[in-house]
Amino acid sequence: MTRSKLRLAIVGAGPAGIYAADILLKSERNFDVSIDLFDHLPAPYGLVRYGVAPDHPRIKGIITALRDVLDRGDIRIFGNVRFGEDITLEDLKRHYNAVIFATGAVQDASLRIPGIELEGSYGAADFVSWYDGHPDYPREWPLEAQSVAVIGNGNVALDVSRILAKHADDLLPTEIPANVYEGLKSSPVTDVHVFGRRGPTSVKFTPLELRELGELNDVDMIVYDEDFDYDDAARAAVAGNKQVFVIDKVLNQWRQRETGQASRRLHLHFFAKPLEVVDDGTGRVGAFRYERTKSDGEGGVVGTGEIREVPVQAVYRAIGYFGSELPGIPFDHDYGVIPNHEGQVLRHDAETGESGRMYGVYATGWIKRGPVGLIGHTKSDAMETIRHLINDVGNWWSPASPDEQSVVDLLDERGVRYTDLAGWHRLDQHELALGAAEGRTRIKVVPRDEMVDISLGQLTA
Repeated sequence: MTRSKLRLAIVGAGPAGIYAADILLKSERNFDVSIDLFDHLPAPYGLVRYGVAPDHPRIKGIITALRDVLDRGDIRIFGNVRFGEDITLEDLKRHYNAVIFATGAVQDASLRIPGIELEGSYGAADFVSWYDGHPDYPREWPLEAQSVAVIGNGNVALDVSRILAKHADDLLPTEIPANVYEGLKSSPVTDVHVFGRRGPTSVKFTPLELRELGELNDVDMIVYDEDFDYDDAARAAVAGNKQVFVIDKVLNQWRQRETGQASRRLHLHFFAKPLEVVDDGTGRVGAFRYERTKSDGEGGVVGTGEIREVPVQAVYRAIGYFGSELPGIPFDHDYGVIPNHEGQVLRHDAETGESGRMYGVYATGWIKRGPVGLIGHTKSDAMETIRHLINDVGNWWSPASPDEQSVVDLLDERGVRYTDLAGWHRLDQHELALGAAEGRTRIKVVPRDEMVDISLGQLTA
């Protein structure tokens, strides 16, 4: 029996895409595999490179595992290739048997309250992309506020709050880009207020993230005694969940600290439901208005009718990420995902009312399940999708031109300045050398053209 061969395209070279490729290559199957990873960015690793705060080296250790997978040499990478522009779904059908979309979720989820569109109101994801040196974002960020509101009680809210409150010089040991350091260095911020609608025992951030806040140099942690009048449900959560127990312990330690000496303050406000971003009269953010909530005794909250207002000049919403629609691929606009059953993409024809499988098309990661879960979830997610891909051999596409060189020829004909694994190694070494020259681990190259020039060996002194 002749062994068949699977030519697979994966769109997205972050953890979800790389794990999917690795799992397929290591899986039990009766066919050969050839995998090409495409990404719109010149460098791999997705949100691990562009969504994790620069002062989180422990989390960035994930990159080591991803690098080991890519450096085996059995997966090709095509960076700086935009799906829908440089390469289309029809192109993929011509050259591959199937495609997995692993494009993640990089937009901010919307918060529908009055004033959210005012000048000085931002999405956390955009701010994260700026301080992580994403090449498609402006080099400058307006850091003009003395008092800032951050809406959300997840890890991204804490990342944003920490970067805003932290003194820029304390970020110098990290890979923070020069333009970001200069921006943060000139920030006049004195107070960062974090607002969550539930109580301290219902937060979504992890103990590690919380502890890091308390270690900031010259920043007072301010918590409010009124938020710690626990009911039975809150006390049960502390007693029954180790993570909640640790979070409660950290917050209560902060309640005992002396404050008033630091030049900056980071305030945690619980039981605060967002109502409005208040206009200062000139179209800019002037205050954040919220309703005080209380526990409903069952782990939720209800409004108390008490309205409060905190003067701020900027607001960051950190209430979650949202996926982006891809050309020619079904999309659920309510949930920001590709409709799928266990990673098998589903289509619906609005004209005929017919629904069913979109054969040859799969999804994994956040674009499959929504922006929830950690790296462990991403691995199990990819395993589920790969299992279906292997079992769907009868439904694969039959490409007219499946040889590996044909895709290279296609991109060359279209003048796409794509980067490959050797190019990533060049860029990686260049960034490490920039860092070494200043006694730092790495300094990221930010402009896209410069990243590509370095990757292609075309940088001129």
